[in-house]
Amino acid sequence: MANGIHRLSALEVKSLSKPGHYSDGGGLYLQVSRFDTKSWVFKYTVHGKTRGMGLGPTHTFSLAEARDKSADLRKVVAEDRDPIEERKLARLKAKTEAESVMTFKTAVEHCLAKKESEFRNPKHRKQWRSTLDTYANPIIGNINVSHISMQDILRVLEPIWMTKTETASRLRGRIEAVLSWATVAGFRKGENPARWAGNLKELLPKPSSMKASKSHPAVSLHDLPVWFSCLKDRNGMAARALEFLTLCASRSGEVRGALWDEIDLEKGLWVIPASRMKMQKEHRIPLTKDAVSLLKRLPRLEDSNHVFPATRGGMLSDMSLSAVMRRMHR
Repeated sequence: MANGIHRLSALEVKSLSKPGHYSDGGGLYLQVSRFDTKSWVFKYTVHGKTRGMGLGPTHTFSLAEARDKSADLRKVVAEDRDPIEERKLARLKAKTEAESVMTFKTAVEHCLAKKESEFRNPKHRKQWRSTLDTYANPIIGNINVSHISMQDILRVLEPIWMTKTETASRLRGRIEAVLSWATVAGFRKGENPARWAGNLKELLPKPSSMKASKSHPAVSLHDLPVWFSCLKDRNGMAARALEFLTLCASRSGEVRGALWDEIDLEKGLWVIPASRMKMQKEHRIPLTKDAVSLLKRLPRLEDSNHVFPATRGGMLSDMSLSAVMRRMHR
């Protein structure tokens, strides 16, 4: 079977001395180090990533035993699972069981480590952690995740549900994510006490109904021409950005981050790349004559590619447009 698996013999395992990796087939390798030590390594590819997993030294595991181990691991990989991650989780679980507890605070750390790739920027990660550290950990941080109940979740949420509804709603979702991780990882069983539908929804007012009672002031259709005329009379880059935002019906972040490279004044087209869009899809916005005229009147800084740069270059802050709105409403 030299062309498939079982390429090595017990004699070769014993006699090979040149440093390197010698394939036995099926992902199993004999690793000979420059220090004349020998060990078994299982190499595999999962989720597009190639990894090597140590199986132990040859003086502890024979060739036959190493083959048995690699056969089991090939089945794990065939199910699109990562043996290294599963081994880490098993060790963590064993360690935690030995210590008798996986606290919510510890679960947050592991959940965050898994979610790192989902965060678009460090700000999102910081916000995720900040709400949990501020509101959840002081109350349930030291509780074993297997013991956390709906009453515990309510103790976290109720003090801020009426006064900081949006923060509380996001916090609930983050607690739910942490407890979901704990369940899948085997540290708790049963329903997720932070779940909204069919659970907390029956005990807390809907966030959407509470937002409606505290909505931001809005410009009526009747007052819009006067409001827009007043906006055009205002000076400053933030006012121009707000004017452009109104003409294009765009989000604040899209406008503040707009670059001259994205705009074709001749074609009257603004193409926002997927990397700057919330839905991660390219967005093409036809520009009206008024929008093009506004852009042509804007000054261009030599050291900035931003369409609406801040005074010292770079992007306008997220509060700059809001400040113009507040001043106009006053």
